[in-house]
Amino acid sequence: MIVAGSLRIAPGRRDEFVAASSPAVVQARATPGCLDFVVAADPVDPDRAVVFERWDSVDALKAFRGAGPGRT
Repeated sequence: MIVAGSLRIAPGRRDEFVAASSPAVVQARATPGCLDFVVAADPVDPDRAVVFERWDSVDALKAFRGAGPGRT
């Protein structure tokens, strides 16, 4: 299961957003079934971040989303 997309970030705040995403990336990568999880700065658009996730199953993705970032 691949989830890929991009986010428009407020002008001048993309790098801050990417850095602030680190805890979510760490949490996702530690989740069973996560094969890859990245939040990265677009190299040519200063207001765009790219998100890429790869999961071994839809169930693994749903389990992460159910207990994902911001929830404990």
